[in-house]
Amino acid sequence: MNPDLQHPELVTFLTDLKEQQVLEEVHRLLRKGEPPLSILDSCQIALRYVGQNYEQCRYYLSGLMMAGEIMRQVSEMLQRVLEKDICGKESGRILLGTVQGDIHDIGKNLVGVILRCHGFELLDLGVDVPPGEFLKATKEFEPNIIGMSGLLTIAYDAMKETAALLHGNLQKGGGVGQIIIGGGMINEKVHRYVGSDYWAPDAMACAKLCQKLVSSH
Repeated sequence: MNPDLQHPELVTFLTDLKEQQVLEEVHRLLRKGEPPLSILDSCQIALRYVGQNYEQCRYYLSGLMMAGEIMRQVSEMLQRVLEKDICGKESGRILLGTVQGDIHDIGKNLVGVILRCHGFELLDLGVDVPPGEFLKATKEFEPNIIGMSGLLTIAYDAMKETAALLHGNLQKGGGVGQIIIGGGMINEKVHRYVGSDYWAPDAMACAKLCQKLVSSH
């Protein structure tokens, strides 16, 4: 594990799925005055390690589910602080969903927390969302941005299919917003394969990108 991590104990506790220790460490860091977004960054690093452990068969699906439950509790703790610290007044509509074949919503939910705190109007389709459902929601909700999330490599093909469907609708005059993909294993190579407009390495980067894209139009 990287010795330069900002909150190494928190990263270790979450990577090892030690629920009580994670919650106690988050409490301690908040009392100490650590910025909630720096705590969030450390949690996202840990979630990448959890995803890698699953990919390498060190964890079963139950491990991913446990990590998701821990992060749900951490997100609730951090959201209360974020709502006090962030008072953005963005005016944009964002559609979110975890693509078909993937049931992980940790990163997506974190993005949703930050975007709502910044004042964005959000429609979250949930997990295991088929391409057609993304398209239907896009036509009805008319978002500025469509965010597709996926934790595992099996999500890449679903992202590619969905992006192609949405871009095809745009070419027909459907007015599709710009597509951002994100997830623990997403990188520039995956972005090019999927054919998305942008990609984000973590929740905070995604929120900042959404701000930039909406403010530029």
